[in-house]
Amino acid sequence: MKDSTIIMLLILGLIFSCKSTPKYETFEDYPVYEGSDLELTFSPQSSKFRVWAPTASEVKLLLYDNGNDGGAYQTKDMKRSESGTWKLEIKENLKGKFYTFQVKIAEKWLDETPGIWVKAIGVNGKRAAIIDFAETNPDGWENDVKPPLKNFTDIMLYEVHVRDFSVSTNSGMKNKGKFLAFTEHRTKNSTGEATGIDHLKELGITHVHLLPSFDFASVDETKLNENKYNWGYDPVNYNVPEGSYSTNPFDPATRIREFKQMVQSLHQTGIRVIMDVVYNHTSAGKDSHFNLLAPNYFYRMNADSTWSNASGCGNETASERAMMRKFMIESIVYWATEYHVDGFRFDLMGIHDIETMNAIRAALDKIDPSIFVYGEGWTAGASPLAEEKRAVKKNARELDNIAVFSDDIRDALKGSWMHSNIPGFVSGVDSLEECVKFGVVGATQHSQVDYSKLIYSKEPYVNNPIQIINYVSCHDDMCLVDKLRESKPIDATGDELIRFNKLAQTVVYTSQGVPFIYAGEEIYRNKRGIHNTYQSPDSINQIDWNFKTTNKDIFEYYKGLISLRKNHAAFRIPTQEMVHKHLKFLNFLVPNVVGFTLTDHVNGEIWKDVLVLYNGNRKAVKVGIPEGDWNVVCHDGIVKLNGISVVSDTTFTVAPSSASILYVK
Repeated sequence: MKDSTIIMLLILGLIFSCKSTPKYETFEDYPVYEGSDLELTFSPQSSKFRVWAPTASEVKLLLYDNGNDGGAYQTKDMKRSESGTWKLEIKENLKGKFYTFQVKIAEKWLDETPGIWVKAIGVNGKRAAIIDFAETNPDGWENDVKPPLKNFTDIMLYEVHVRDFSVSTNSGMKNKGKFLAFTEHRTKNSTGEATGIDHLKELGITHVHLLPSFDFASVDETKLNENKYNWGYDPVNYNVPEGSYSTNPFDPATRIREFKQMVQSLHQTGIRVIMDVVYNHTSAGKDSHFNLLAPNYFYRMNADSTWSNASGCGNETASERAMMRKFMIESIVYWATEYHVDGFRFDLMGIHDIETMNAIRAALDKIDPSIFVYGEGWTAGASPLAEEKRAVKKNARELDNIAVFSDDIRDALKGSWMHSNIPGFVSGVDSLEECVKFGVVGATQHSQVDYSKLIYSKEPYVNNPIQIINYVSCHDDMCLVDKLRESKPIDATGDELIRFNKLAQTVVYTSQGVPFIYAGEEIYRNKRGIHNTYQSPDSINQIDWNFKTTNKDIFEYYKGLISLRKNHAAFRIPTQEMVHKHLKFLNFLVPNVVGFTLTDHVNGEIWKDVLVLYNGNRKAVKVGIPEGDWNVVCHDGIVKLNGISVVSDTTFTVAPSSASILYVK
């Protein structure tokens, strides 16, 4: 054989090997790329692209002049590289350009995608953008400092939708429905009461929990004049802020800069920022950016090859697969570092596996251990992932300093979430005392709680109170005002409903764990009885800031509860051992009454002993209390930390449907 023939055969073999597509028996056999340069590495001298598409036979990069219109001005073939990736370097300054990837699988070119690691996009997120991220930092960003936080139990959460916060005509804010509304100070409602960020500071909460603020599908960013509303639980691009909340969704840098301005402003006001993240499903399945790179890999399938749907949204992601786990960890770390985000609330966290959630916690601990992580400890449907591997409520003890929501205390206080007409403890229903006590001890082990009488769980499920979120309502289902109205006793008055409301939040703020309220509850917000307002108009979802004037008494009570908790460490105990040693329940013969003491300056408390009494009855109740000169700071719907009265008797009357809080110096 001639040398030229041998050389030709070698060349043909090399060409064939480059074109051949690897075959994998299972998803576990797919290669795992360990590098940190997926998507784009930009400099003015060059742009380096790398995308993971292990089953592709060809991959193209398409370059565009803008983020929305027109065809590609250039198309380039990418080269197969290590661990299932494809790469390409273009040695010119591409700043201001846009791009997509296109993958060929089984002789078919799939639709274009900006990739999944994309960090800047054009309008509606169809094309990735090439920008200089240094130009997105607001003035002073390098000096941004998180407000101090000692323990997770010091947190007081305030869940709010970006648009709801400011869109009302009486909000006093100029940037209605935008990130920048959180940067506006000295805003007022129609009667001069503080609104917006000044209101949050006045209220005293420590953390704002933002409903999904990454790029989501349901709002067309080119038609913002239509005012289409959605909560945003339909993710498209996970690592980019939502464009409809920016002042110019067509400019890729604007949404990034304005999100950072929002975080910076909240930090300067003494408030940390939590992001609601939705890694459990994508807005589309077959045509998602994930599936257009590695079909079916990022999702769980049923035994019959249909899409599993534990999310209730048509698909569920497979966090246990190496590249999905890598994506989730790197995405969370990116928000924590690039955007200085202080915590993450995981939607339907029970869909994710425990190992991935603990890996996320470990990665965040390397950045800042005070970053808070919590989520919904349940799924919305069946999943192929074995239950013992899921990050569900019953497995919370296996989660490392990750908190779960307590639906136990929620439904014990206000009544069933499924049946709007069924009331709870605060509306006069008895036999729920043990459920309330379970909430008081933060879902931990306590010898005075009868776990057999709980409505959902039958045993404690967290290691310490830092792992439990106590709440009575959130964006899902009926808000507190609507639920109490719907389930009220037939003869209950409007004043009684306010009593029910105040009692519910008193339990939340005086229980061990992390308290959580839904934005507007502090001014008696309602949503006209609608259960799920995820696509209802502004007229239903907006915070009516004039409610702060008409319901000033309620606001002052909530403000007082927050101040009480913030100033008194007895309500913020971080460990189960300390709760068990210092929290003792009183034994009452009266049904629907719960009382307990917090003793011996627990957790560094300035008061020696604290006494808390909840009366779920619609009539006043006399109870026996320990001997001492008790200073009353909360009674009959009023909170005054400098004292209401002093009681030296061993009997005390708790007003109807209310709480009383007393202390001994």
